[in-house]
Parts: sequence; structure tokens; C-alpha cells
Amino acid sequence: MTQPFDTSKPIYRQLADRLYWKILRNELSAGDKLPSVRDTAIEFGLNPNTVSRTYSEMERDGVVETKRGQGTFVTQSEEALTELRERLKDTQIRQFVKEMEAML
Repeated sequence: MTQPFDTSKPIYRQLADRLYWKILRNELSAGDKLPSVRDTAIEFGLNPNTVSRTYSEMERDGVVETKRGQGTFVTQSEEALTELRERLKDTQIRQFVKEMEAML
């Protein structure tokens, strides 16, 4: 059972974030093949078009690479993975600060 999606943010971005965290936790390593669009859609209970958009956005972000006829793979570029890690750290810190300020 997967966590429900938040209605305040586009689902494709939320799915990308979940996959990014899998990459950062080494559940998906550099060079690993991502599940097919169909399998991911089934796993998360989403429309395949949403998953396809997610994979396209991730490719635009430089985190995955699509190889025609083979599938979508996590990039082997350490630079891209380091940039992803830093971006997610920054997002988490900003979110934490925002939540702490709301408690005041």
C-alpha cells in the first residue's frame, strides 16, 4: 500500500519526488532500470500517462535516461545525482524551517 498523494501538488511531481528519494536511499542505484510505465502505474494506482509524464520530467531534470527499446535508467552521472541530493536537502531544510516557524 502506498501513501496517498497530496491534492495541493501535481501528482507527477509527487511521484518524481518519491522516485528521487528511492534513488537517494540507494533503493535504485546509478544505472538501474526503472520499472516500466505500466508497472509503476499499477504500483501507485495511477494513470500510465501520469507516470509517462513523470519519467519525462525526470529525464529533463537529468536524473534518468531513456534508451529506446530498453527502458528508462537512473543516470550514471555523479554530478546529476549530487545536484539532486543537494536540491532535495535544500527542500527538506526549507520545509522544516517553515513548519517550525508555524509552531511559534
